[in-house]
Formats: sequence, C-alpha cells, structure tokens
Amino acid sequence: MDGVLIDSTPAVARVWKQWAAERGFEPAAVAAMAQGRPSITTIRELLPHADHLAENREVERREMEDLAGVTACPGAQQILSLLPAPLWALVTSSTRPLAQVRLRAAGLPLPQFLVTGSDVVHGKPHPEPFLKGAALLGFAPEQCIVVEDTPAGIQAGKTAGARVLAFRTTMPDSELRAAGPDWLVDNCGTLQIESASLENGIRLRLST
Repeated sequence: MDGVLIDSTPAVARVWKQWAAERGFEPAAVAAMAQGRPSITTIRELLPHADHLAENREVERREMEDLAGVTACPGAQQILSLLPAPLWALVTSSTRPLAQVRLRAAGLPLPQFLVTGSDVVHGKPHPEPFLKGAALLGFAPEQCIVVEDTPAGIQAGKTAGARVLAFRTTMPDSELRAAGPDWLVDNCGTLQIESASLENGIRLRLST
C-alpha cells in the first residue's frame, strides 16, 4: 500500500521521527528502519522491555491522525480502475483501520481482499503475508506478481515464491536491487494493463 498505491512517506516519517525523539533514539534511523515492516516489529526491537501493544496503539493513533500529504501514487487510481476486484489483493504491514483510513484519504477503493499486519504472525520480510494474499485470491504464489517498494517486502515476495515488481518510490535503486526483484520501475504510472479478466488473468506491459 504505502509507496505502491499511496504516497504516505512524509507522514510515516513524521510520526516515527517524533516517536523516536521522545524515546531517545536517532529519529532518521528509526524512520528508515520502520519502512515496510509492521510497526510492532520495530517497537519490539527498539524497546524489548516495553508494553509493545500500548506503544503500537500509540503509533497507530498518530499515523491515523497525520494524513497531511497522503495522496495516491501516480497511476494508482487508473491501474485499480482496470483491475477486476477478484484478481488483486492488498498486502500491507499497516493495521486494518490504518489501511482503510489511508485508502480513503488518498481517494482509492477498498480492496475485496486485504491482508494487514493484524492478520499475520510473522510480518515482512517473512513470506506469510504474501502467502495469505495468494490464498485469498485462490492462486499459487508462483502465479502472482508482488508489487513492492522496500527490501523487506521484496524479500517476502521472493521467499513466498512470487515474482516481484519493485517501485523506486521509497528506497535507492541499490537497496532495492540487492533484495532481488525481477523488475524495477518508477511507479504505477509505468504500468500498462493490456488485458485483465477472470478467465485469462492479467497481462502487463512495463515501461522501464
């Protein structure tokens, strides 16, 4: 979702930097660390003896309130308007309430199939989120394309057995390539859907 369909990077960074500064951590490092992973994973690593659920609720509250600058990424609305609902799933490290708030703020449709950080035991880079997404769609992971913008997400998709299309919306090319995506392009605006049907699946053309 974030960095693929929605540009929320400034809002995410603001929340994590403020949270980090209040707890004595280096703000920029924590903001980078939190990208593409469940919030509670970052919290557990930084504050091993804290009340993780309470800290996570606080981060989520701040993220749901800070929607300044949260917009749809280039091409996202057009792509989603052309994809049949049963053929795509949103797999995000965000919680379900936060995902719904950000999608509405960006003017994007709520997906028929949604896997959030609340629905998995192991978040990205573990493959569980994408394995669940593929199962909801009724396809083997090998039949799916994962679209991601962070190394943790790319690793999760590849480990799940899917092919991975990476967007250079959040991280430097060097970090994305090191994670091993099959393709690397700018954003949704570089995708062209040639066909999409329940019978024959999706055929994409990439502009690199």
